[in-house]
Amino acid sequence: MAAPGENLRINADRLWDSIHEMAKIGPGVAGGSNRQTVTDEDGEGRKLFARWCEEAGLTMGVDKMGTMFAMREGTDPDALPVYVGSHLDTQPTGGRYDGVLGVLGALETIRTLNDLGIKTKHPIVVTNWTNEEGTRFAPAMMASGVFAGVLDMEDVYSHTDTKGLKFGDELERIGWKGEEEVGARKMHAFFELHIEQGPILEAEGKDIGVVTHGQGLSWTQVTITGKEAHTGSTPMPMRKNAGLGMARVLQLVDEIAWSHKPHAVGAAGHIDVHPNSRNVIPGKVVFTVDFRSPDLAVITDMEQRLKIGAKAICDEMGLGIEFEKVGGFDPVTFDENCVKAVRGAAERLGYSHRDIISGAGHDACWINKLYPTAMVMCPCVDGLSHNEAEDISKEWAAAGADVLMHAVVETAEIVE
Repeated sequence: MAAPGENLRINADRLWDSIHEMAKIGPGVAGGSNRQTVTDEDGEGRKLFARWCEEAGLTMGVDKMGTMFAMREGTDPDALPVYVGSHLDTQPTGGRYDGVLGVLGALETIRTLNDLGIKTKHPIVVTNWTNEEGTRFAPAMMASGVFAGVLDMEDVYSHTDTKGLKFGDELERIGWKGEEEVGARKMHAFFELHIEQGPILEAEGKDIGVVTHGQGLSWTQVTITGKEAHTGSTPMPMRKNAGLGMARVLQLVDEIAWSHKPHAVGAAGHIDVHPNSRNVIPGKVVFTVDFRSPDLAVITDMEQRLKIGAKAICDEMGLGIEFEKVGGFDPVTFDENCVKAVRGAAERLGYSHRDIISGAGHDACWINKLYPTAMVMCPCVDGLSHNEAEDISKEWAAAGADVLMHAVVETAEIVE
């Protein structure tokens, strides 16, 4: 396959303007975005995206999970399409770039090809996956998970938000429940551009992250039971302090993660303490330990050491402990040829780059189970994401979109 010439670049101003035009829909309270999945705001964002796709001459398809597929025809009617995209839904206090950069960077690829009259053998399909964030309705990467066959569509239709509203009902209410069977589409390859959501690229002064792997994830819910008692009148030797037990287990979690440096990580982000009163020794704590690594054997080791070590801690303290696996997915190794296309694009365009492992889950992780897939990452300021202060520069966005376009166009094969 012939590589595109190094003078092929996206229109940075147009991409940047599109990102901030989308951010006007579902604005956050502090400059970011609140466009949660299948809300009215999500519906409005989809309408704007659909209009832009129509203006670019794309043909829109929507499946039963609401995922939007906007196709630019190729010259070979039998060639499988190259898919490219990400998601438009956000966290409740999300940034302007998480997901959005990937969708609009994909659209900018099409706009640039149109401007230059470049044709490709394979069709190119710009994709907006439904409910990548998993905030309003769990789990994350919902639509791509159904597409990949790891989630059941009828089951996720029944998932409810905090108000008891069902995902399937809300998808239909906003008018974006399509007729296409989920997963019926076949792909030649899939590419996703995303902000790093971590500090490595910025700290090392790199323009591009060539994503070779995605970390696997393990969520274990731990319940420690002790005895509620008065904090002032209960002697120290007679306490069964579930909170103290948790503190010691969390120290163990940290030690386990450090033992598998540099790529393994571990912490507890969700913690409930009962009865959560100032003058009552906690009688029960429930928390979820989040372990991640690109190596499945490391994840298995961390899970086992947590159970053995945490039980020993609680036995010594006279506390009860229970474990429940509440989520997870295996590590991802992205397609060698797709990764090579991304790396080659960065080198051809003169952008500094390094291989990187994605610490977060992305739609590309599920699609990789079915079709050749790779990701491109650009830096974000201080590695901050899932926060309204999330920020990138126009130059970073342009570099990421340039590399994305080159990898996509090379894979889709330019027709001379």
